[in-house]
Amino acid sequence: MPRVPRHWTSPGWRSRAWWNTPRLVRALTALCLVALLAAGAVTATVLGGARDGTDVIGHRAAPQVVRSADLYFALNDMDAQAANLLLFGAEPDYAKPRQETLDTYERRRTQADNDLQRVAEAAAGDPAGQRAVQAVIGELGHYEALVARAQLLEDQAHAPAGKPSADALASYRQATDLLRQRLLPAVDEVTAANSATVQHIYDARRGDLAAGWWWILVTGLLALAALGVLQRLLAVCFHRLVNVPLAVTTLLALAGLLTALTLASRADHQLVVAKSNSFDSVIALSRARAVAYDLNADESRYLTDPARSAAYEQSFLDKTQSFARLDGATLAGYNTELASFADRHRADHAAVGFGGYLGDELRNITFDGEQDAAEQVLTAFQQYQRDDRKIRELNVQGRLKEAVTFNTGTAAGQSNADFGVLSGAIDATQAINQRAFESAVAATDDDLGVTTAALGGAALAAALALTALGVRPRLREFG
Repeated sequence: MPRVPRHWTSPGWRSRAWWNTPRLVRALTALCLVALLAAGAVTATVLGGARDGTDVIGHRAAPQVVRSADLYFALNDMDAQAANLLLFGAEPDYAKPRQETLDTYERRRTQADNDLQRVAEAAAGDPAGQRAVQAVIGELGHYEALVARAQLLEDQAHAPAGKPSADALASYRQATDLLRQRLLPAVDEVTAANSATVQHIYDARRGDLAAGWWWILVTGLLALAALGVLQRLLAVCFHRLVNVPLAVTTLLALAGLLTALTLASRADHQLVVAKSNSFDSVIALSRARAVAYDLNADESRYLTDPARSAAYEQSFLDKTQSFARLDGATLAGYNTELASFADRHRADHAAVGFGGYLGDELRNITFDGEQDAAEQVLTAFQQYQRDDRKIRELNVQGRLKEAVTFNTGTAAGQSNADFGVLSGAIDATQAINQRAFESAVAATDDDLGVTTAALGGAALAAALALTALGVRPRLREFG
């Protein structure tokens, strides 16, 4: 076969001679377009993931946790009111507080029904959640029937204060055991499942945002570098200082990069504010409120049912420890130990020597007014605990009616009045964190909403069009 002369062979693309000016311009233009598209795709993926994560946390999972925690509280207070009704008996002295207690029981019953309905709607796509909700629905009707039976038997017996009839007490025992052994654990299961979902999404999205920030930076710098090289090539080859369309494209790319990095950083910050700073406190305080109402119920149970008084006293201590844990403390020594830790904390807010839900909140102070509000919770809790010891002292001294009056009284200095102060302080502290949570979620919704996506898409389209527009006249010069 005859040998082809060297000068007849076209130079390959690896050859410098093959890369004439038109080919260089076309190749760099293609690189710029690809780099811009890559930067846009990475930015959309990272910010879209942050938006979706915030949507799940802020609008679905977290509100579901709050609703189930509220259901837990409503059920506990229903039982507290049911116990108080048995305490009052048929004595005329308690006619007014008895009616008020009945009204509160009905309000909590309505609240529990509404919470349960919303929890059921939110659990529609969760088989485990649906099973837990169905368990609550099935048992709640049984619980309400037992409470109604206890009230009817108590009315028929015309029992004195603090000494319910045996039949009424037996019916109430069944009701409260059902609540504590079946209803509350099922609600707790729903709360725990949604809390785990919030934590999982939070951890995943924070990891994605940390890595995504760097991906946005790298792809954005590559796009800027490609545009810079193309601009330089056109300036050298065509003796033009600035290619206006490419200069505008470069400015758009730079502005887009800075905006994307800022939005990613803001999304990460707002996610921390929403989850770690506020939502964790909202849940701790929601559980603290539910436990506090269960404590209040245990006091009434303790007076109502002497045969179980030791068990209810231990239950009161266990829940006290859940609220503000002091390892190894007994009921007799709890107030003294708590006072010591509380004094140290007031001298140095960073010193939180107790655990529990209140300890969790005091270690997570973030927002204006939150420290003072949480301090009010601590002060009110200490007073409520002192009231509890007085109730027990009166009971031990055989002054049962005085104990009942002090336990259920709403006049200043009585236990239920001080409990109202505690409940109000918890609600006020929770409201501060709830507002911060909603504000952080709303800020991310605004940052990463439809408007931002539309502007980002328009900017990318403009950058692509301007890049093509900038090189097209130069390529025409080569025919």
